[in-house]
Amino acid sequence: MLQRIHFILIVNICMTFFGHSKCFSQTANAEIYLDEIKTELNKKWPQNRTINLVFHGHSVPAGYWHNSEVHTLDSYPHIVLEKIKEKYPYSVVNIIITAKGGENSINGSKRIESDVLNLKPEILFIDYSLNDVSQNLEDTRIAWSLMIDKALKQQVKIILITPSPDQRENILDQNNRLVINSRQVESLSKEFRIGLANVMPLFQQISHKNGTLIEVMSHVNHPNRLGHEIIASEIFKWF
Repeated sequence: MLQRIHFILIVNICMTFFGHSKCFSQTANAEIYLDEIKTELNKKWPQNRTINLVFHGHSVPAGYWHNSEVHTLDSYPHIVLEKIKEKYPYSVVNIIITAKGGENSINGSKRIESDVLNLKPEILFIDYSLNDVSQNLEDTRIAWSLMIDKALKQQVKIILITPSPDQRENILDQNNRLVINSRQVESLSKEFRIGLANVMPLFQQISHKNGTLIEVMSHVNHPNRLGHEIIASEIFKWF
């Protein structure tokens, strides 16, 4: 009985001061979040239309591997496209990459209108945490929030992506910079009730099991094809 009273008091406080959504926020429901877009992807000609998926971020979604080589067709945006085309054979889908090697979210947020939203994306994917570790955590939160807010105002669906590994970082340490940034991304997905491709735990499992991440990496901080497939599979759950 006492627990029930406490719960009611918490709900009343949330409703009075913050609004219900602020206290009970959660990531969007993967079962229904992209329902309208999945309906469009299933349509046949002449009812179908072009669907733009925009991937905004740093060198990983851009397809960089070792020696500055760019393996576009082995990067997760295009692996996602392969999966979408297999499931939705009548769809017309554009994969558009606005990612920029070496960029962090603070600089990426400055391009959100000129380089991203002007492309009229149906879904925006954001992946910046790997490069955000060198920036102030609060500044990056502001930058991510700005991008999310501007996209939501244009009715764009958003899926945030937690960071892929950097082999110089111990991602099994809960106080590690990448892990902290990963938690921030997850928190943002809940705050705005948008999508999340939470890839960090998948790479943590590999690191814990094998004691190394070398099998999924092409470079110190760039995944290989297998690493990109892991990210793509987590994204594709939303489809």
